[in-house]
Amino acid sequence: MTQISPQRIAQIEARFGELEARMASGTMEGDAFVTASKEYAEIEPVARLAKEVRRLRAEMLTLDAMAKDPSGDQDLRDLAVEELLEVAHAKQLAEHDLAIALLPKDVADQRSAMLEIRAGTGGDEAALFAGDLYRMYERYAATQGWKVEPIAMSASDVGGFKEVVASVTGAGVFAKLKFESGVHRVQRVPVTESGGRIHTSAATVAVLPEPTEVDVHIEDKDLKIDVYRASGAGGQHVNTTDSAVRITHAPTGIVVTCQDGRSQHKNKEKAMQVLRARIYEKERDEAQGEEAAARKAMVGSGDRSERIRTYNFPQGRVTDHRINLTLHKLPEILEGTGLVELVDALISEDQAARLAGME
Repeated sequence: MTQISPQRIAQIEARFGELEARMASGTMEGDAFVTASKEYAEIEPVARLAKEVRRLRAEMLTLDAMAKDPSGDQDLRDLAVEELLEVAHAKQLAEHDLAIALLPKDVADQRSAMLEIRAGTGGDEAALFAGDLYRMYERYAATQGWKVEPIAMSASDVGGFKEVVASVTGAGVFAKLKFESGVHRVQRVPVTESGGRIHTSAATVAVLPEPTEVDVHIEDKDLKIDVYRASGAGGQHVNTTDSAVRITHAPTGIVVTCQDGRSQHKNKEKAMQVLRARIYEKERDEAQGEEAAARKAMVGSGDRSERIRTYNFPQGRVTDHRINLTLHKLPEILEGTGLVELVDALISEDQAARLAGME
């Protein structure tokens, strides 16, 4: 495990103390206060961990000296040895937590996210599975206190979705959902299968950090906006007005369509939201270059074509192929509650890989 030097700990505590004093002085205001407040909020939990590591290291030195003191009472030396083992364990845990807290942060981790799910191979069964995945993420979002708002939906004739795009709003959404991108495979007997044979189908999931208008500047001259009449189920307004919107971004070639809203204005607004997210992710990958590849290689490439997980209904299991984890909790995972364990395991694996890369 990466060792954090006493000098690094002293730097963290000194910076925290400096920020604390400046903010308590009452002389800061405006942008300077906002910037300092943000840094304070980020460094406070790190400084707390650094202080605990320093305390435990000092306690270990004291106990070690007591345990080795030939002039000391034997009972006290034995007690010091016992306590030394407990403190050593606590120090190891605290140092691990501090090392994780000091890992470079993905600036997008605290953002909301755009969730895109598309039916893949498997026809109607793939669309039904895409619907199952969407409901799974809706339920998981509810356990996290997040809000899910559908942006675009293309329903299948048999149920489920050919494609669904939704905005997931809340603190730290991208940090927890970013490892969900990839191909999700299902093995089960379709409702349309009379012979009881197990079929394999798939759906593709993409999770993109949601940017602000400041993050992505889009020139009006770079957009080609087409309006047309919406099609499919949706009530009396469908096919009566040109409410559907297709936006093409010329520099990147990205095309976004939205037809779910009743008004052209709402559909354009939602389409622009999706467009910004796709452009932002493209710019992030290009800007980070090799770092982006390394970031995505921790628990998989993040590529939409990579098979990341299998949901096997006959055996009631879910296997994540990137970390070789199998959980026999398929109903709980599809209900969202069991997904917590999978997400936490992926985050832990990513942290372990990044810590190993720093050693």
